[in-house]
Amino acid sequence: MRVNLQPAYLLHSRPWRDTSLLLELFTAEHGRLSLVGKGARRRSRGGTQAALLQPFRPLLVSFAGRAEMKQLVAVEAAGSAPRLQAERLFTGLYLNELLVRLLQRQDPQPQLFARYGDTLQQLAADAAGDACLRRFEFCLLEALGYHFDPAVDGYSGKPVTPEGWYQYQTEFGLVACARHAHTPAVLFSGRDLLAIAAGHYDGEQASAAKRLLRQALAGHLGERPLASRELFRQFRDRSQQQ
Repeated sequence: MRVNLQPAYLLHSRPWRDTSLLLELFTAEHGRLSLVGKGARRRSRGGTQAALLQPFRPLLVSFAGRAEMKQLVAVEAAGSAPRLQAERLFTGLYLNELLVRLLQRQDPQPQLFARYGDTLQQLAADAAGDACLRRFEFCLLEALGYHFDPAVDGYSGKPVTPEGWYQYQTEFGLVACARHAHTPAVLFSGRDLLAIAAGHYDGEQASAAKRLLRQALAGHLGERPLASRELFRQFRDRSQQQ
């Protein structure tokens, strides 16, 4: 099987043997793919393929093979890479790590692919970073089959009430609970949840929205920590020391 000029983004790469690369790509029609870029680091008249294979840059890739690990045949740029600087760079790395950790290989996700590209452009354009990220996280959960409605009690099916208190449970979503029976870290006010359901992910709801999506994703990520979060923590600590 050979596929030509497939829109794609590089999620992760690492050296393999002397001149090659092992690649994780997110493609428009084939989902997440693992490819071998044989000789991708070898210099030719046009430079190296590795110079094109950079995170966040829109690509057109051609690949072949019937095994799960396919071979990169050709790659070309499909546009310029969005300029992600400082904290936005680590947000982009976080998006890539989520996709590598959570997406099944060869499972097409065209809506998520479009959302990913839009999110990178919005981050580069200095749009509200928290809101961009929350929209992507909700889209990712929906693509994985784990969508939940912040405005609905997932256990009873009743609408969330502004004066109520809720906790997130992986199997149900938001579930009503007694405020005094839980620590503040796991509680969400109905007022915040209704605002989040209406698409308000920043301002007064920024903290609650971030906490909610972190809890929702944690159950699917497992115990291994995200490397992008640790890199961002180190960057923030260095910035504060300067």
